Amino acid sequence: MTPRKPHMENRKSVTGLFCAVSAYLTWGFSPIFFKAMASVPAFEILMHRMVWSFLFLLLMVILFKRRRRLTEALTSRHNLKLLSLSTLLVSGNWFLFIWAINSNHILQTSLGYYINPLVNVLLGTVFLKERLRKLQMVAVVLAGLGVGYLTVHHGEFPWIALTLAVSFGLYGFIRKTAPVEALEGLTVETLILSIPAALYLLYLHHTGAGSLFHDGFQMDLLLMGTALVTAFPLLLFTIGARRLRFVTMGFLQYIAPSCTFVLAVFVYQEPFGRAQVYTFIMIWLALTLFSIDAVRAWHHSSGFKSSSSQAVIK
Repeated sequence: MTPRKPHMENRKSVTGLFCAVSAYLTWGFSPIFFKAMASVPAFEILMHRMVWSFLFLLLMVILFKRRRRLTEALTSRHNLKLLSLSTLLVSGNWFLFIWAINSNHILQTSLGYYINPLVNVLLGTVFLKERLRKLQMVAVVLAGLGVGYLTVHHGEFPWIALTLAVSFGLYGFIRKTAPVEALEGLTVETLILSIPAALYLLYLHHTGAGSLFHDGFQMDLLLMGTALVTAFPLLLFTIGARRLRFVTMGFLQYIAPSCTFVLAVFVYQEPFGRAQVYTFIMIWLALTLFSIDAVRAWHHSSGFKSSSSQAVIK
């Protein structure tokens, strides 16, 4: 048993890396998917995303035999309050993301998810009374300068980027305080909105204003496929997070906004002038300092020798 243990741990690490990278690539290239539905209003896409995601997640709960945990989440008044609040945040985040993509603001969505880790640090100082370390403080200041420069020289406040970053940061903070696993939590969140969403879609279908069964078979598949874009990468991410070191996941999180950045500039050719160049340079520099600080903190807390022998976190 002992000689096989390192091999098994390495195998888990490879599996975790594959799952995590796949999740971030899916999120990063998701603008292509939503661009294919540009003719459908963002709010209608969001309603489809809620309904089909709930059905898909409910199936996953049944297949993975997690019904008892789902029942516990639904019967806990405390958890329901937290998940109701997180539902509002994630639905607002999803709506703005979809709207931004189909309104040719993909570059701002990339900027938003680059800024998100720094927003998480600020949330920790505000709500958890955590103290900023020196490199963290410099990183936050650099990010603020980047946003300020873009506002002054481009004449437009990047509200989409900041709203996405703050809403997703608050969502992650609330989900962290709710003792509910990712699968069950997202199932409850989509359940909360799936009933009004289904009623709204039925109304659209009745009036002939809906896209489902009216805009072709391909569009029907795309609308139903919002469930896979929502739930499948989350499941991959959960597998990866359980098998990889926290620091590794911290570096991998930049894959998604990097893919979105490439799509925005080189595929969809959104304006990328001097103001955007300088802003992204300051954001990337801030994230570099942030990552260096994270590695230092991780080595300091766990110890290099002991931590380097562990391939996964449980």
